[in-house]
Amino acid sequence: MKTYSIALLPGDGIGKPVTEAAWNVLQAAAKGSGFALKATTFPWSCDFYKQTGAMMPADGIETLGRFDAILLGAVGWPAEVPDSVSLHGLLLPIRKAFVQYANIRPHRLLPGVSGPLKAGDFDILCIRENTEGEYSGAGGRVHQGTADEVAVETSIFTRTGVERILRFGFEQARMRRGKLASVTKSNAQKYSMVLWDEITRLVSAEYSDVEVTSYHIDAMAARMVMAPETLDVVVASNLFGDILTDLGAAIQGGLGFAASANINPDRSAPSMFEPVHGSAPDIAHLGIANPIAATWSGAMMLDHLGESAAAARIMAAIEATTKTGIGTAPGKDRTETIAKTILTFLN
Repeated sequence: MKTYSIALLPGDGIGKPVTEAAWNVLQAAAKGSGFALKATTFPWSCDFYKQTGAMMPADGIETLGRFDAILLGAVGWPAEVPDSVSLHGLLLPIRKAFVQYANIRPHRLLPGVSGPLKAGDFDILCIRENTEGEYSGAGGRVHQGTADEVAVETSIFTRTGVERILRFGFEQARMRRGKLASVTKSNAQKYSMVLWDEITRLVSAEYSDVEVTSYHIDAMAARMVMAPETLDVVVASNLFGDILTDLGAAIQGGLGFAASANINPDRSAPSMFEPVHGSAPDIAHLGIANPIAATWSGAMMLDHLGESAAAARIMAAIEATTKTGIGTAPGKDRTETIAKTILTFLN
C-alpha cells in the first residue's frame, strides 16, 4: 500500500481544530481509496515562538524537506507576536526554501452557500506569484524611532519568477476554459509591471489556444465584484494576488471556504496546503471555526499527490454537506458538526 508522509503544522488559534477535522476526513478518504497517510505533527507556532524565540527550529526547513507534503492550519497571534514576526519566521521561509512559487486559490460558490453578489455561478482560479515581488523582504529602516526615520521596501521582480508563474497560469487555463487574466499596474509601476506585461505578451505567443486579457489591479477588483462569471484563470503578483484572493474569498461566501495550495511545480521539494482564514483569535475557543477551507485544502493536497479520485470524493462530500445547509454561514454550526457531516457523506 502506498503511504504518504505528511507534516502537520496546526499552528495557532482555529488552525488546531480545523486541521484535526481535515485530517480525519483525509484519513477516511485514504482508507477508502487504497492508500495511507502518515502524519508527524510539529508545534511550530506563536506559542513555540514565545517559548523558544523562533517560529521553528534552525533545522526546520531541513526537517520538513523529508515529507511528501505539508498541511498547515493557521499561524498568527498578533496580540502577543507581531504578524511581521510570525509570517517571516515560518510561512514565507517555507514558501521560498521549497520554491513553492505558485499559490493556487479556487473561488466558487459551493451548493447552498449564498455569496454577497447578485452574480450567477462563477469559477475563478487565482494564481499568485508566491516567492518574490512585493514580499521579497528587500529593504530596511534607518534612523529608527527618530523624526528622520526612513523605511524602504523594494519589490523584486525577476524574469525567471514572472515567466514561470505566467507559464503555470497558461497551463492551468489550457486545462480549464482557455481564458487567462493577467493582473498588472503598468500605468503607475513603470518598471516591474511593464516587465510583467512584456513577459505576458511573450509567453502568450506560445499559447494561441488561450484568450489573454491584461487588467489593472483596480479594474480587476471591480470585475471580480461586478462580473466574476467572466473570469477563469487570474494570474497576479504576490501582493496583488494576496489582495484579490481575499476578495475572492468574500464573494464565495467567506474565509471559511478559502482553500489554497503553495505548489512546487517541479516537485523537487514538498508543497504546502493551507486554509487562508488565519488563526481568528476572536473565535479560537468557541468551537465554531468552519473546517471546510482546511478540508478543501487537504483535497488539493491529495490531488497534487496523484490521488485525484480520493480528492474528488472529499469535494463531493463537502458539496453534499453544504447542500444540506450545514457549514454555509459563519458561526452557524459547530466545527465538529460540519466535520462529522462531511465524514458521513464521504462514507
